[in-house]
Amino acid sequence: MSISGSAIVYRRELSRTFRRVAAVADTGRPPLRADEIEQRAARAYTTYEVLSVNPPQQPDEPDVVVLESGKKRIARLFDPYTGADLGDPKSAVDRLLSWLADLHDNLLSGFTGRTLNGIGAMVLVWLACTGMILWWPGIKNWRRSLTIHTRARFSRFNWDLHSAMGFWCALLILVWGLSGICLCFPASLNFLLGREFRLWITRLHFGRFNLATEALWTVLGLAPAVLALTGVVMWWNRVLSKQIRRRRREDVSV
Repeated sequence: MSISGSAIVYRRELSRTFRRVAAVADTGRPPLRADEIEQRAARAYTTYEVLSVNPPQQPDEPDVVVLESGKKRIARLFDPYTGADLGDPKSAVDRLLSWLADLHDNLLSGFTGRTLNGIGAMVLVWLACTGMILWWPGIKNWRRSLTIHTRARFSRFNWDLHSAMGFWCALLILVWGLSGICLCFPASLNFLLGREFRLWITRLHFGRFNLATEALWTVLGLAPAVLALTGVVMWWNRVLSKQIRRRRREDVSV
């Protein structure tokens, strides 16, 4: 969630930058009618049903045809003058961003994934709250937990990285978790949250206020991933490795 969230902060800007522009063959003749484009699309995709034909807003733009077969729905570009199939309206970058957005929002599993994602957001809030409690090192040592000792041995460096990043990013992680809950269960919160407030929550979740906040959210959005990785290393050093060594000693003694 952390990595995919950082990747789609600039989704709108990247989609506009890499928007696929299909060239049409303007031969000087009048464009084909919508029903003619529909016939061309039906012949090109015999197993699909044509749902709609959206004519272009400009003379040099293609028609957008939406087709459906079973539960699969696709969109294709068609030349309004020749009826030629010009391909997918989405660029490779746009398709990748759409996949990342579906992963981040729905775990690629529709409503079920969205529900599980909401539960994960609740767990994230719980981790942020308990992490802040566990972080407190005492009155004498609290300043030491705000910095990272780069020359320390790896286990100490890993601990410092986890502790310092957890402190400085705790509030943002809490914000992401709470806003994630609101976004995953919007219907349940409609009586509490108006449409404008939910739009603001979306902007807050992705930092879409200005270029500075988007850049900050993109970088700091990786903090949960770093905390997860350093947390696993700490768990290995403190728990699992000790259990493995103890079992090995027991096996040797037997």
